[in-house]
Amino acid sequence: MKKIILTIASILMIISVNAQIQQLAGPRIGMTFISEGSTADFLHKGIDYVTEDGKTYKLGETGSAFTTQYGWQWESRFADGGGEVVGIVEWVALVAGMEQGKFLPSLTSVIGARTANGFEVGVGPSLSLSGVGMVFAIGKNFKSGSLNMPVNLVFMPGKDTDGSWYNEIDDSYNDYTYSSGARISLMVGFNLSK
Repeated sequence: MKKIILTIASILMIISVNAQIQQLAGPRIGMTFISEGSTADFLHKGIDYVTEDGKTYKLGETGSAFTTQYGWQWESRFADGGGEVVGIVEWVALVAGMEQGKFLPSLTSVIGARTANGFEVGVGPSLSLSGVGMVFAIGKNFKSGSLNMPVNLVFMPGKDTDGSWYNEIDDSYNDYTYSSGARISLMVGFNLSK
C-alpha cells in the first residue's frame, strides 16, 4: 500500500512540476552572413569545387556568403521564481541554403535567461555539417498579448581544421588548413503562450 501511495504522490508531483514549466514552439526565419571558409565555398561552388576542371582551389578562396535560414524553435521556461529573470532552454532546428538549392541543416540547443522586459542572452552547442560549435545569442522578445516575437542576433565562431586529401591526377596527398567560417545570424520568429 505504501508503494502505491508513493507512486501516486510521485506522479502528481511530476504533473505539477511539468504544469509549471511553460513550453512554447514556433517558426524561425533569418539571414546569415558566413565569413570565408568551407561553408561559404559550399554555398558558392557546391561540394566538388576543390578539384573542379582538374584545377586545385584553395579552401576559402570563394569569399564570404549570405544565406537564408528557415526552421522551428522549441522553448521551455524554467527557474521562474516570479522575479525579474526566468531561465530558458531552446532547441532550434534550421535548414540554410535553400535559396541556392543547397541543404545545410543544423540543430542548436541554447540555455540562457530572459528578463521581464524581454531581453535575453544564451549560449549552447550547435551541430551542423561543418561539425560541432558553440553559439552565443542575444536578443529581445517582443510580446503582444499571448503572442511572443523573438528577435535574436547569433554568433558562431569558425572552426579551424587541418587535414589532407588525395590528388588522383598526380598521385599525391596534399595538406590543407581551413576555417569553416564564422557565422552571424539575425533570426526572427513567433510563438503563442497557452
